[in-house]
Amino acid sequence: MTKNNRSVSRRSVVAGALLAPAAAFAQSPALKTANPKPWSNEYWAQKGDVKLYMFRKRAAAPKSGEKPLPVLFLIHGSSNSGRSSFDLATPGRGEYSVMNVFAGLGYDVWAMDHENYGRSSQTQSNSDIASGAQDIKAGVDVIAKETGAQKVHLFGESSGVGVYAMLEPARADRVVLGAFTYKGENSPTLTERAKGLEFYRTHNRRLRDRAMIRSIFTRDKPGTTDPAIAEFLADEELKFGDQVPTGTYLDMTSNLPLVDPKKVQSPVMLVRGEYDGIATMGDLTDFFTQLPNGDRQFVVLPGMAHSVVQGLNRQAFWHAMHAFLSMPKPALG
Repeated sequence: MTKNNRSVSRRSVVAGALLAPAAAFAQSPALKTANPKPWSNEYWAQKGDVKLYMFRKRAAAPKSGEKPLPVLFLIHGSSNSGRSSFDLATPGRGEYSVMNVFAGLGYDVWAMDHENYGRSSQTQSNSDIASGAQDIKAGVDVIAKETGAQKVHLFGESSGVGVYAMLEPARADRVVLGAFTYKGENSPTLTERAKGLEFYRTHNRRLRDRAMIRSIFTRDKPGTTDPAIAEFLADEELKFGDQVPTGTYLDMTSNLPLVDPKKVQSPVMLVRGEYDGIATMGDLTDFFTQLPNGDRQFVVLPGMAHSVVQGLNRQAFWHAMHAFLSMPKPALG
């Protein structure tokens, strides 16, 4: 999109979203033959005195001299840690592990726990979005050491991915932003969340119990997720306690915008669930039209709400992200 036609209408953006790559992935042999038991390993990144847990999956163990695989780094959101977000075991309910799916599609897939989440170090910090961006930086350093990759694809359910892409353009390859909010204007979710602003300012932890985890799947549009998935997720997350940091909630209710679209140089795909209350179409359209790279997509996933990773129509998300990440390099531009 050139500067002359950057002020696209909302109708044309939505049409582009619905016409984004959508035909072949559901029938992909690669998906159907994905290795049910990919190779995996654990790592630790270091951010000063803070230890950050990392987890890796790929179809087979790396071998010396082999052609490197494209690296996909998955970044979790405000309430749940890396492996429960992207590698959740759901017996009898189908595949919900993004790591398994994309390992089967030929990616070297990584996830991490931010400071104060999951297996990573517990500190007195409130783990705000700026801290999350520094976590990503430490994680990318480990990935570069282990794989030789100087650039990585990023998927994030956190604005930290956008902040990182601004700060480290040479390390961010293709960037996928899910459940993203730009300025937060007219967001039903953030309007409700802002009622706790004073608490977030005066406390570094908030309650994240089973009821709160269930609400992630029901607050926007009940019926877009399998209720059993919330129970699997809560079973895993509550092993780490019922408290999580307040920093991202404080940022989203008082400090937006944190990502300047004009400073994100990477190709970007915005992914929004049709019913997601975290951001309006207008808010995301504003962000999308300011992105400087012509290699960009805005995808709206029908029948999905906030959780595009763990919704009933998650295969549509897999399709959209794989199509974007495997996009042929443009001949011009």
